[in-house]
Amino acid sequence: MRYLDMETWPRREHYKLFSGFNHPHFGLCANVDVTALRRFVRQHGHSFAVAVVYLIARAANAIPEFRMRIRDGKVVEHECVDPSFTIQAEHELFSFCTIGYVEDFAAFAASVAQQMAYEKAHPRLENEGARDDLLYMTAMPWVSFTGFLHPMQQHPADSIPRFAFGKIFGDHNLRQMPLSVQGHHAVMDGLHIGKFYTQMQEHLSHPDLALGAQ
Repeated sequence: MRYLDMETWPRREHYKLFSGFNHPHFGLCANVDVTALRRFVRQHGHSFAVAVVYLIARAANAIPEFRMRIRDGKVVEHECVDPSFTIQAEHELFSFCTIGYVEDFAAFAASVAQQMAYEKAHPRLENEGARDDLLYMTAMPWVSFTGFLHPMQQHPADSIPRFAFGKIFGDHNLRQMPLSVQGHHAVMDGLHIGKFYTQMQEHLSHPDLALGAQ
């Protein structure tokens, strides 16, 4: 992790502008092509949801702005950020599950399976304390939504990016899935979210390269 030099950071004026907004967060929602990914995970016995969580984390970690966080009026850039996502619990409730991101998908998937089993047995809503090196994710597999809004804290500034993916739709020739991305405008713009979607679709279209043929 490193603190950015706020005097030389090219984005300093944009940061000053948007950090003063009452609601400085913005987001996009777009459909992504998951045809190849669905085929791949079925062939190799992987969980589709776990694969999506991994690919979101992989794409986000490749873009510096998705690793930047606001701390007490300053901006830090983490070397790596970890996915923290919701999982279903009893009584139609949910719990949180946080996994350390690693590039090896097989190792990542194994960690997810172990941690999910624990979280389902010990559901919790506590956050990760003072950690901001996270990527918040949630699944909405019941709805092919066209927009999504996450709850966020305003004070102090919450600059952790949010992601949501929904119900798959389409025919066997083209399967699509809504994917929303929400970020803090003081540290990122639409350009950076556009880069994320480009990177994400590249992974989705070539899962053999992104996940490996385990």
